[in-house]
Amino acid sequence: MDGNQATYEVAPQADKRNRLTVGFRAILAIPHLLLVGGPGYGAGFGERTGVLGEVAGVAAFINWFIIVFTGKANKDLISLQQFYLRWRARAIAYEALLRDEYPPFGDGDYPVEATFPSVIEGRNRWTVGFRLILIIPQVIVLVFVFIAWAITAIIGWFAVLFTGRYPDGLWKFGEGVMRWLLRVESYLLLLHDDYPPFSLD
Repeated sequence: MDGNQATYEVAPQADKRNRLTVGFRAILAIPHLLLVGGPGYGAGFGERTGVLGEVAGVAAFINWFIIVFTGKANKDLISLQQFYLRWRARAIAYEALLRDEYPPFGDGDYPVEATFPSVIEGRNRWTVGFRLILIIPQVIVLVFVFIAWAITAIIGWFAVLFTGRYPDGLWKFGEGVMRWLLRVESYLLLLHDDYPPFSLD
C-alpha cells in the first residue's frame, strides 16, 4: 500500500452492543452529522460533509490554485483538512454502527486509528489540475458500493437490536467501505497525488 494513502482501522467491539443507543443512533449522531457529515460521499458528491466539511472543501479550492501555480500546497490548509478528516473518521465509525462510544468533538481518544498523510512540496500540477475528472471512476464505483453498504447496515442495525451483535462479515465490510471513502476524500481534498485503490483493504 502506498505510504500516502489514508489508513483507517476501527477496534472491533467484542462485548455486547448497546441496543438502546444503536436504536436511536440516527438521532444521537445529529451534532456530528451537522459538523462533519455522515458515512456518505462528501465534498459535493451526494451526502454533505457538514459545516467543517464545507470549510475543508473551500480550503481544497484555495489549495488547488496554490498547487497549480506553485507546485506546493499550503501547509496550514492541509492541517485544517487533516483535522476535519480525523474527526470525520471517528464520527462515521459511530454513525455506521462500528462502535457504540460517543465520539469526541474534534481530536480526542476513540478506538479508531486513522492517518491522513499529506505532501506539501513537489506536487503533480497535472493531476491536481484535473482532479475532478480523475475522481469520476471512484465516484461511480462508490455509488454502488454505498448502495450495498446501506443494505448491509440496515441488516446490521436489526441484528444488533435483536441479538446484541453486529455480524462480523457485515462489520468488516462496513469498516472497509469507510476506509475506501476516506481515502477517496483525502485524494479529492488534495492532501496528496497518489490515486486511491479500488479496494476495501
